[in-house]
Amino acid sequence: MDTQVKIKFFTKEEDTSIQVNDTPLYVPTSLKRYGLSEVVNHLITKENPEHKITPFDFLIDGKLLRTSLSDYLTKNGLSSEAFISLEYTKAVLPPSFLASFNNNDWISSLDTIKVGGDSKILSGSYDGIVRIYDMSGKIEKQFSGHSSSIKSVKWITPSRLVSSGNDRQIRLWKNQTTDSIAEDDEDEDPEEGKTIALLEGHKAPVVSLDVNVQSNRILSASSDNDIGLWSTNYKEMNNIEVMAYDDNVISTSSKKRKKMAVKDATLRRKSPLSILTGHKQPVEDIIFDKMDNTVSYSVSQDHSIKTWDLVTGKVVDTRSTGFSLLSILQKPTKNLIITGSSARHINLHDPRVNSEELINSKLVGHSNMVVSLSDCTYNDNMFISGSHDGYVKVWDIRSLNPLYTITREENTKNVKIFDVAWDKEIGIISGGSDKKLQINKNI
Repeated sequence: MDTQVKIKFFTKEEDTSIQVNDTPLYVPTSLKRYGLSEVVNHLITKENPEHKITPFDFLIDGKLLRTSLSDYLTKNGLSSEAFISLEYTKAVLPPSFLASFNNNDWISSLDTIKVGGDSKILSGSYDGIVRIYDMSGKIEKQFSGHSSSIKSVKWITPSRLVSSGNDRQIRLWKNQTTDSIAEDDEDEDPEEGKTIALLEGHKAPVVSLDVNVQSNRILSASSDNDIGLWSTNYKEMNNIEVMAYDDNVISTSSKKRKKMAVKDATLRRKSPLSILTGHKQPVEDIIFDKMDNTVSYSVSQDHSIKTWDLVTGKVVDTRSTGFSLLSILQKPTKNLIITGSSARHINLHDPRVNSEELINSKLVGHSNMVVSLSDCTYNDNMFISGSHDGYVKVWDIRSLNPLYTITREENTKNVKIFDVAWDKEIGIISGGSDKKLQINKNI
């Protein structure tokens, strides 16, 4: 006969229809999530016959239960005579494959926006082209100007976007939309899909961008070890004087680079509002603080996370690790900074604690570098990661193991994921070296 353990079920869900009587009961210790879910559904149905069967997740002391009750008791040195309080919550269903859009080259960066009632996907590619996809997979717009691979793209507004790449440039673009005419456009508006301004100042590839619409600011991370602070309005930045174009200077360049140089010779060039120095090796990712746009966080190959005061341009906190850091995400309501590393794992940091206490939790699941992180906008416990191992993983900060692993549609071997984005309307979007933009969603 199976050993039993005394359990009390409770929930913090706002939906009162899933409440059950909190009287303790005995259940077999062999039960896992599925069996416990059956018990809770049975109890709810007794109270409410019209209840629809619902899959549940279970937490003990705020941590997701991913084993049997017996394994939990053994791991924590508890006997079957222990009394356990189990919190149940509606389970997150595994993401299903929804669509896959083809691209001409590797997809390096992604961002999303809603224009009117329509969702749009912005992508940057290794062929130097910025593209806007609609939800049918049609490419609505293409923006050509970069002379090398694009590393980062971000929406500013539906009619403004920014991109950066290996050519060391940041480009502000105009995207003509139906509401563009209503905006207070800059003078000498460029044609649709044309560059508004070149933002120059970095001396190496610009690998990451972040935009804060409230402050009209852009942050850039570069392989030159520096961080740039820019404005979304080119008029706020100083001009860079450009010498007259000399054909002999670039005559040895490739045809593409030569063509771009001639084309760019007439564009307005702008210098940064400030350059932030402090990292000792290439900066891999940069973000604004979600609660305070005068604060930002960066990660670098120098193994550190730095917190910046954007008003003074100074570092106010440095946390060192034992590995190169490649991606960063903030969860302010959970007081967490999440970083992806070259060592294949994901780390959770609490910025409130002493910097000597480096890592709160280590999430292990990827088998290669974790180069991209994206937050879940409707569940504050969840986020996703993308890795050069070819997988996207769905995480819950209450568990040390991934909830789900998303594979490529065709299970292509040796695929690298370069960027991920989680949009409430669209779903989970990923792009990589298979030249496909893939969408998965909880249906």
